[in-house]
Amino acid sequence: MNDLTVLLYFVMFAVVVGMTFAFMFTMMRSTLREFDRPRQVTNVHPEMRDVKSGDELLIFNANDEDEDDDEDDDGDIFVVRK
Repeated sequence: MNDLTVLLYFVMFAVVVGMTFAFMFTMMRSTLREFDRPRQVTNVHPEMRDVKSGDELLIFNANDEDEDDDEDDDGDIFVVRK
């Protein structure tokens, strides 16, 4: 190989490395921008529209064999919306 061919090879190699770095930088910036954007809750059940995050829900569990109704704090479920 002569010197011109080697120079052309290294120039093209530098172009490929530069374009790869530019592509990775652009894709990471786009991905991080997507993570920074707040997510909107779109699939909310119609009966849950008025329920706010942190509200306590009343849950009926028919599988419980215990008849201890004295404890009110057992098994409470709170709404957490993200």
